[in-house]
Amino acid sequence: MEQIGQHATGVSVGLISDGTDRLLERMRSVRLLRLFTIFTRVLLAIGFTPSGLTKVLGNRFTLLGIETPVGFFFEAMYRTGFYWRFIGICQLTAALLLLIPRTATLGALIYFPIILNIFIITVSLNFTGTPFITGAMLLASLYLLCWDFDKLKKIIK
Repeated sequence: MEQIGQHATGVSVGLISDGTDRLLERMRSVRLLRLFTIFTRVLLAIGFTPSGLTKVLGNRFTLLGIETPVGFFFEAMYRTGFYWRFIGICQLTAALLLLIPRTATLGALIYFPIILNIFIITVSLNFTGTPFITGAMLLASLYLLCWDFDKLKKIIK
């Protein structure tokens, strides 16, 4: 076992890394978890496809009037023009990449900051019920990043 360094608590960073690697290896050997991961990728891709397509086509996302905070927010975003479409392109890109096994990790990396932003918006604007959905999507994307931790670790190293 390679000693990478000492943490402030005196615990070897190499020990933590080895333990994480073994845990991920054991998780990947469970067929049900592999199927759950595929199912999660598909569901998250489905979640971004309609909203991303709506934005790319230059359409409004909601019919709420601007007298409500949510309606005002979406109208302001819609009126940005290119930025509105850019968000849609990013959503569709993340969704597509999640569906291709070879690019699923990149898809999860793109997906996470987008859904984090959406979650924060839904909480701060007091969307009714939506934070539960976006929160679940945020947790699911975090799960995918953890699932691919070994690949991400190589990038960070």
